[in-house]
Amino acid sequence: MTTTATLSSKFQISIPKAIRDEQHWSAGQEFVFVPKATGVLLIPVPELAQLAGIAKGANPANYRDRQDRY
Repeated sequence: MTTTATLSSKFQISIPKAIRDEQHWSAGQEFVFVPKATGVLLIPVPELAQLAGIAKGANPANYRDRQDRY
C-alpha cells in the first residue's frame, strides 16, 4: 500500500485512514521518531501493560551490573 501525505505550514502530517486502521492507531497515541538515513521511522510508544512479560525466560547470567563500570 502506497499512500502519501503533505506536510502543512504548521509542520503537521495527517496519517491516512487506511494506515491508522491497519495499525490500530488512535487519537492521542504517542509516537517516537527515529532518524534513519534520509528518512524517519514512526514507532508507537507501547503502553506499560503491553510490556508485561516481554523478558519472560531471559537468562540473567552474565548480566552487567554497575559494579563493573568505570
